[in-house]
Amino acid sequence: MVILFLHQNFPGQFAHLAPALAAAGHRVVALTSRFEESTRWRGVEVIAYRYDTPEGRKLHPWSSTFDSAVDRGATVFRACEALKARGLNPDVIVAHSGWGEALFLRHVWPGARIGVFAEFFYQAEGADIGFDPELAGPEIGRSARVEMKNLAMRLQLETADAAITPTHWQAEMHPPELRRKISVAFDGIDTDAIRPDARAELTLPGHGTFRPGEEIVTFVNRNLEPYRGFHVFMRALPDLLRARPQARVVIVGEDGVSYGTPPASGGSWKQALLDEVRDRIPDADWARVHFTGRIGREDFTRLLQVSRVHVYLTYPFVLSWSLIEAMSAGCAIVASDTAPVREAIRDGENGLLFDFFDGQRMVALVDRLMDDPAERIALGQAARQRAVQDYDLQRVCLPAQFRWIEAQSRSSA
Repeated sequence: MVILFLHQNFPGQFAHLAPALAAAGHRVVALTSRFEESTRWRGVEVIAYRYDTPEGRKLHPWSSTFDSAVDRGATVFRACEALKARGLNPDVIVAHSGWGEALFLRHVWPGARIGVFAEFFYQAEGADIGFDPELAGPEIGRSARVEMKNLAMRLQLETADAAITPTHWQAEMHPPELRRKISVAFDGIDTDAIRPDARAELTLPGHGTFRPGEEIVTFVNRNLEPYRGFHVFMRALPDLLRARPQARVVIVGEDGVSYGTPPASGGSWKQALLDEVRDRIPDADWARVHFTGRIGREDFTRLLQVSRVHVYLTYPFVLSWSLIEAMSAGCAIVASDTAPVREAIRDGENGLLFDFFDGQRMVALVDRLMDDPAERIALGQAARQRAVQDYDLQRVCLPAQFRWIEAQSRSSA
């Protein structure tokens, strides 16, 4: 079978599925703008296309997302026409719908089965938009703007044969008439590699060594920003350090913005929040706070293994891999009581939940777990069990994704 993946930042969510299909004997091709030149990656033929963001257009603000999707979709259309002329005729196409890459594929390969990765369908109310009153002022026409923001994703899902998304909550965000096309299968976590290890140690240059048994609080974002609760965590940090005078707080993440917008004052959210709270933290306490930036895969696993309490927050938005990885490592987790988190964490069973905006409650729960090893161990073991049962890469998630691919190939036979 010939399978074509499209993702502007390949491999992205296809990091496990694409090479696994190649290893199973299929011809797997990926089209992406991430690379400058075509290459081969873990058995996948990676073909680069160039995309230049258009400049100087005067657009209505509501149509900017759709216009960008059409522009990128047209670029991909031309690249796919060239691939077809060179003899590529995929049986199955899998494309992330977030950037418009699958908009015009049906015009190139009308007989191919097309599946989209339907990551998120925005809501004017009830999800991330308007969730945080501090950063969401009054907006006239919000529902109309959101309808336009979703338009390219809707069109791709309408023309696709099937779709896949990581969580049931993300599936439920889609309109009922489109939801019927969507299968749910999480991306997958290697629970054999990310597992508890009482002997783990982590040494980070400039930060020292971290060992199991120490009071280590961990907080992880790809980028430190409000969508993942960085502002809530930072505003509670002075009280957390005061409540736990022996604790070391390790904050992992870069200074950019993955979602939302930068601070109105400019610069990074990290700097904005440091400016806000630093004068409330004595220098001796500040020495126990470690901003590591981005760290490597092995170091990140060791960090979770030495963590005594892991804190995770998110708006009602896509669920972070890092939460499931923390569960797999057996962390005692304190997390925001938001819809995507509730799908993985049941309060009091495999973690403790608190209202997203209640930093004082977060501190109280961390403080409680620090003093209660029995509860920490029980929550961590239950979190690990849930990760293995429902989110394991090799035994649960990849087989489900393979079944989804095979269903497309059978339909095209």
